[in-house]
Amino acid sequence: MTGLSARVPRVVADGFAFVESARWHDERLWFAHWRDGEVIATDLDGHYEVMAAGRPTMGWSIDWLPDGRLLITGESLLRQEPDGTLVPHADLSGVAQHNWNEIVVDRQRGNVYLNGADTANFLAGEGPPPGIIALVSPDGTARRVAEDIHFPNGMVITPDGSTLIISESFAGHLTAFDIEADGALTNRRVWAAGLAPDGICIDAEGAIWTAAADVRSRTGNDADPRGAAVRVREGGEILDRIELDRPAFSIALGGPGGRTLALVGQEWRGFDRMEELIADRTGQVLCVEVDVPAPPLT
Repeated sequence: MTGLSARVPRVVADGFAFVESARWHDERLWFAHWRDGEVIATDLDGHYEVMAAGRPTMGWSIDWLPDGRLLITGESLLRQEPDGTLVPHADLSGVAQHNWNEIVVDRQRGNVYLNGADTANFLAGEGPPPGIIALVSPDGTARRVAEDIHFPNGMVITPDGSTLIISESFAGHLTAFDIEADGALTNRRVWAAGLAPDGICIDAEGAIWTAAADVRSRTGNDADPRGAAVRVREGGEILDRIELDRPAFSIALGGPGGRTLALVGQEWRGFDRMEELIADRTGQVLCVEVDVPAPPLT
């Protein structure tokens, strides 16, 4: 342990319905404001603004194409044009009739990876269905590149562009794939086990920060008010842990010098109290400084 767990994250902004998909972009932290249907950006002083319309539902994320245009997942994949309008980016209907959850853009090749599952049972608090990973090429064609993902969640691509790592939240581990020249995923393997990962980000040393919680709190209605962020290396060794008073559902590393770890999350009371939770607006954005920065932008 490096001692970072002694650092207490500070609240940057709060009062949100449900917050997810933290991303650093253009020197600010962006995130998805679920149920209110907003994409929000904030500075480290908590001055935030709505940057785009999101989805009025749960279960969507954001990222950017290499040219800077915003992408928004959900029941389809949308792209924000320079005039602010949202247009379809790719037709995924032939891949699967899923809700598309997390997204990551391969900025070296221009490929977009997104994952999804049939979330109806999940949002009802039932067992998680297996999901898939889809690839959208720069020409807009889409195809399935992985399946049988036990609730697909956060995704990152290693700085050298060789590996995709994904959270399999209900399998309790991070899974890695080699990225082939055509974007295909091969050599599936467990990258780190013994976790309950949700959103993830990677640092310059190749370690991953993940939002973590007791698996039982994600698979049933037994509420667990606690949360944590852990830094883990390939193989599963925990290098650091930051305790939280509520679960963090997404994590991003960036900001000044690349050393600001941002966490977005809210209280957790179980699936059967979701509407109450959303109405109470316990969503927060927190930040804490860490020693190892984010990888350089490529």
